[in-house]
Amino acid sequence: MYITWNVDPILFHLGSLEIRWYGLLWALGLYLAYLIQAKLYKHERCPEDWPDKIFLWMALGVIIGARIGHCWFYEWHDVTLPYMASYCRAMDISTEPIQIFGWTFVYRNPYIEHPFYLLKIWEGGLSSHGGAIGLIIAAWLLNRKHFSKEPKFHTSMIWILDRLCIGVGVTATLIRLGNLMNSEIYGGPTDLPWGFIFVRNGETVPCHPTQIYEMLYCIVALLVTKCMYRYCKAYRREGLLIGTFLLIVFVTRFLLEFIKNDQELFEAGHLLNMGQLLSIPFIIFGLWLVIRAYRRPLNPDTADD
Repeated sequence: MYITWNVDPILFHLGSLEIRWYGLLWALGLYLAYLIQAKLYKHERCPEDWPDKIFLWMALGVIIGARIGHCWFYEWHDVTLPYMASYCRAMDISTEPIQIFGWTFVYRNPYIEHPFYLLKIWEGGLSSHGGAIGLIIAAWLLNRKHFSKEPKFHTSMIWILDRLCIGVGVTATLIRLGNLMNSEIYGGPTDLPWGFIFVRNGETVPCHPTQIYEMLYCIVALLVTKCMYRYCKAYRREGLLIGTFLLIVFVTRFLLEFIKNDQELFEAGHLLNMGQLLSIPFIIFGLWLVIRAYRRPLNPDTADD
């Protein structure tokens, strides 16, 4: 028993323009996150222009962070990519690998001298860890530039992230659905009845549909944080919501990586892959936020109706 998966990643064409499931689901996820943020900010009687500001800053933060994160963590040394290989040949750059702490890397690549290659999103490559880092940086900048200047509210980067994580749960779920439509980042062989044969990738045996597993933990994180916000008023303990969200997402992500295929060749043979190494700081950060939230007094300035 298995599922044969051969979905076309292109939804439809507009002339020469391809509309892909992945891009559409990204856009839908961002829009739904905006609606959720608007509702939360209205509940807490925040200024009416705050949802628009946070949507702009967070959308830029997650997209830029996801792209830079992928290029830096997964591709910056990969000269097998067509445009990197041609660049290295043209610039007479050595592609001999070097070893750093047991990891194989190449010293130079076009992302360093030609940053515009970062804009080639159509080449593929967005990192969830990079997106998370981008959101954190954007939240810090947004609070410093706009929110902290509002005298009626005592906001912080963590205050923003506490409310943002609920919307992020929806966006992350839809992005993983997009990964499924692209037949990418799936797991190794399995004999479980829900195994997927990813025909477009030339697979002939059922594999773990880890995209669906990741969708499930994103939904769990969404439901848990939503219930904590609505029924437990967890927003009164700064950092509790985002800390819980990070623990659910990245602990589960760390464990799932053991059954996922390596995304890049350099990960082969290592005890922990790049996704697991990048998850560890977020797990530590989430644990620290939860402990910190219970050691600090309740915030009396938040809505309590």
